[in-house]
Amino acid sequence: MTKRWVIPDIHGYLRTLKVLIEEQIQPSRQDEIYFLGDYIDRGPDSKGVIDYLHKLETDGYNVNCIIGNHEDFCVQTYYENKNQRKFLGIKTRNHFKKEWEKYGGKETQKSFGLKKMKDFPFEYIEWMKNLRFYIELEDYLLVHAGFNFKIEDPFTDRKAMIWVRDYQVDPEKINHKTVVHGHVPVSLEFMQMTLKSSSYHFISLDNGVYMDHVQGFGNLTALELNSKELLIQPNMDL
Repeated sequence: MTKRWVIPDIHGYLRTLKVLIEEQIQPSRQDEIYFLGDYIDRGPDSKGVIDYLHKLETDGYNVNCIIGNHEDFCVQTYYENKNQRKFLGIKTRNHFKKEWEKYGGKETQKSFGLKKMKDFPFEYIEWMKNLRFYIELEDYLLVHAGFNFKIEDPFTDRKAMIWVRDYQVDPEKINHKTVVHGHVPVSLEFMQMTLKSSSYHFISLDNGVYMDHVQGFGNLTALELNSKELLIQPNMDL
């Protein structure tokens, strides 16, 4: 039977991702692997993570990627830098870049060996820019952050899909499917609650792989949607 694996926020932790996939999941080429965004920032090898995803695809694995807020931030920073104007011969400050760097952008630039944002390889920007905002399965909706259920059609608010943090699922508006998301780190205990209780209409999977200093956090997870098997991989990059 085809397995359907979902992996949330990786944040540049390549070694941890490889151990999770190659030693724990060990997927077949018939399995489906879904990634919930935030491949970059914070960790030591954002470039390596994207390259690894590309290699999985090239090697014939069924890889499906959606965009996270960190990819969106990176793309916006790139274009803001590209469109910067000069005042008295001096470029105006890139406010996107300053904010992005606060949340891991410096580590991403380092992994690409960049000194200037304008040198960011365009093929990576294009890949991030063209990622899907959500994936709809027969029984689940996969998204980075969530949906805006305050409006009539939640599928029209793309910003909410990558940035929203607090929302209440309205099952009627999504054909009673379960939302599977990352974005906001939750404890393993809370994660198990969303998996086991039928009263939840969502499953939270982000355990904050970079939060090794907080008890109950600091792991990369993977959920198999058919069996509800949850794999937990401690951070191997630290």
